[in-house]
Amino acid sequence: MARMHSRRKGKSGSTKPLTTKKVTWQSYDEKELRQIIVKLAKEQKTASQIGLILRDSYGVPDTRETTKKKITNILKENKLLAEFPEDFTNLIRREIALVKHLEKNKKDMTAKRGLQLTESKLQSLTNYYKKTGKLPADWKYDREKVRLLIG
Repeated sequence: MARMHSRRKGKSGSTKPLTTKKVTWQSYDEKELRQIIVKLAKEQKTASQIGLILRDSYGVPDTRETTKKKITNILKENKLLAEFPEDFTNLIRREIALVKHLEKNKKDMTAKRGLQLTESKLQSLTNYYKKTGKLPADWKYDREKVRLLIG
């Protein structure tokens, strides 16, 4: 699949195996994994950060094989899910950083183009999240209000 704005192919990366076999060397069961996920979420870690910590520190290759649920679903059950989706907040942080940069460097046209592309991605992601119900239907993006929320 092509990338959003550059008309190039996507970045290559590793893919998960098609067969899902429970690994024999994993020492954590479902209940322990859920407790670890909740503990990390209370330390203000995002779902992707939790996945990386589980992989690198705890030696858990895939939480879905053990718990039969995604990390975000476990967080939702325990009411620890963030107000906005993670990819949405990352795009907002990127836009805020670009705006700050452009305030200092007004002639940086490459950064201006990057800001336009980021705003476009934000708009399409906003429309998607409104359709799926993750954002309210009457939600409007205001840079200053969001800067205060996410900051």
